[in-house]
Amino acid sequence: HPPAEVIEAHYLYGTSYDNIDVVIHPQSIIHSMVETADSSVLAQLGWPDMRLPILYTLSWPERVMTSEETWPRLDFLKMGDLTFKAPDTEKYPSLTMGYAAGRAGGTMTGVYSAANEAAVALFLDKKIGYFDIFSCVEKACDAHRNDLILDPSLDDIVETDQWARRHVESIVTSDMAISA
Repeated sequence: HPPAEVIEAHYLYGTSYDNIDVVIHPQSIIHSMVETADSSVLAQLGWPDMRLPILYTLSWPERVMTSEETWPRLDFLKMGDLTFKAPDTEKYPSLTMGYAAGRAGGTMTGVYSAANEAAVALFLDKKIGYFDIFSCVEKACDAHRNDLILDPSLDDIVETDQWARRHVESIVTSDMAISA
C-alpha cells in the first residue's frame, strides 16, 4: 500500500515527505531504493515475494543464509526488463491522502492506517465496494481533523486507532441505513 509506505519511509529514515517519491514498478523486482547524498541509488532487488525484504528487516544487520531450493536467487537474465512510471493520483487518490495524513502528523497517520485497515476488512467481507475504501478513509481523516493530537502518548495512539476503526464501521452502518 504505497501511501502507508510513504509514511513508513518518513519515520524509518527521518526524511521529509517532500523528499519521498513513489514510483510504480510493475515487475515488483525492486523492493526499495534510496538515493544518497552523492546521487547514487542503492536498491534492494529480489523476486516479487515479500519474504526476502521481511527476512532482511527481521535479521538486520545480519544476513541469513538461504538455500536455492527454498529461496531462488535472482537471475538477471530471467528477470527481464525493469520499467517505471509515475503514479496516477487521479486514478489512485489515496496516495495524495496518505501524504496529507503524513504531513498533518501526530495521530492523523494512525487514523489513516486504522481506517484503511478497517475499510479493507469490510471490503474483504463484501460489506463495501472497492472504491468505498477511499471514501471511508477520507471521511475518518476529515472527522479527526479537529481532534488531531500532534504529540500523542501511546494511550492517545491506541485510543485514536480504536476510534478510527469504530468510525469506519459507523460510516458503513449509516450509509447502509440510508440506502435501505
